[in-house]
Amino acid sequence: MSITFGDSAAFGEEARIWIAPVFEGEDPPKASKKDPVATLTARALASGSFKGKAGESFGVAFPQGLEADRLVLLGAGPRETFDAPAARALGGRAVVAAGRSGGVARLDLTGLGAERAELAVEVAAGISLRLWRFVKYKSKPDPADKGAPEFRLRVAEALALKAAWSEVEALVEGVLFARELVNEPGNVLHPESYAERLAELKAEGLKVRILDEPAMEKLGMGALLGVGRGSARGSRLVTLEWRGAQDKKAAPLAVIGKGVTFDTGGVSIKSAAGMEEMTSDMGGSAVTVGLMLALARRKAKANVVGVVGLVENMPDGEAIRPGDILTSMSGQTIEVINTDAEGRLVLADALWYAQQSFKPRALIDLATLTGAIVVALGSENAGLFSNDDDLANGLLSAARAEGEGLWRMPLGQAYDDKIKSRLADMKNTGGREAGSITAAQFLQRFVEAGTPWAHLDIAGVTLSSEDRPTAPRGATGWGVATLNRLVRDVYEEK
Repeated sequence: MSITFGDSAAFGEEARIWIAPVFEGEDPPKASKKDPVATLTARALASGSFKGKAGESFGVAFPQGLEADRLVLLGAGPRETFDAPAARALGGRAVVAAGRSGGVARLDLTGLGAERAELAVEVAAGISLRLWRFVKYKSKPDPADKGAPEFRLRVAEALALKAAWSEVEALVEGVLFARELVNEPGNVLHPESYAERLAELKAEGLKVRILDEPAMEKLGMGALLGVGRGSARGSRLVTLEWRGAQDKKAAPLAVIGKGVTFDTGGVSIKSAAGMEEMTSDMGGSAVTVGLMLALARRKAKANVVGVVGLVENMPDGEAIRPGDILTSMSGQTIEVINTDAEGRLVLADALWYAQQSFKPRALIDLATLTGAIVVALGSENAGLFSNDDDLANGLLSAARAEGEGLWRMPLGQAYDDKIKSRLADMKNTGGREAGSITAAQFLQRFVEAGTPWAHLDIAGVTLSSEDRPTAPRGATGWGVATLNRLVRDVYEEK
């Protein structure tokens, strides 16, 4: 993909498609022979069929005065509400408007004004996010696809945006890497190959350590290893460290991701319908990895550690069964009620390992953990559970700023009582009632007293069944932007 910032002198006037945002509720521009875009915009607004509302568009074929096949006006909504998420959505809609017929697409952003000029990089981010497609396994190209256009963004001062674009571009690359991982099939991305791929991130400046099964057995990770027992693929635990703070030994933020590369449900096997989507059950790990890549590429001035537990949940003669009792790394015992409640077993040992190895200042885990959160929140919000109001509020604020839906859910002793076991310290599921909450209560038992912790259940937001403004159907990369913003606003040195 190609995105360039510049002024009209740098780019000339010719383009296959010319795109311009129009803000709602403002006086129409004055018609001028020297400015055909202003003239056509004024006529579009005067027609009453286009008002500049967010999501609206107005197209003119072979516009008079422009060396372009088409002019598209995109509604940007009220100027006062045009923030980073709105700018990214506008960029995504520009991609849809331009199509895939190659050529040059000019996007005139000079109308943003000096006070909002930096939002041009957010528009560019939206373009990059929406342009991305996962076609790795298509053997033949679509004959109607002439390729993505070259986007040329007309701005007032291109050089002034260079640093801002460098930072935003690093975030985009992290999101896209997370999407790529989620979209990979289970026969390609399994625990062993996933770990090998993460080892390559050493080139980005990350310190990568991989624990194999003997190493985890030595540490007593009976919960994580129990999940992978039925698979022919060996389980792995991978840590990725970014030490960008001035004090490299200062306590880091730890982000832990569930990495079940394929989830059959194990002996408690899932129904066949929709099981192909269980390649995405490693979405929490993908977000963790995408975040670490973004932090490394933008040289974040913070200490952050990513920990991902990589397993495959398969049923064979070695697989764990309902009724089995596992001993976690923490020493706590777990009665397995349902082998399809496996992600929390992986996270239990990963959480404990992160605390024992890195003594973090705070813990955040991400997982496609429960169908119950989808029932509760649908595909618009991830569920947030936390033992610390400051951490929870920081996440909620970061999610709002990035336009990613996040909703705080309750915790409490009554929910914790539902996972009490007659035979062990706890059960791995408390039943259907309040399933996402009892799963969070399970995880909280592996968080040491006094450690701020948040759990993000991203089961409903990791995949999208339809195209979204900044994401084609499939993996969304939800969470990379929110966590990157949290690090920037709360944990990064100023």
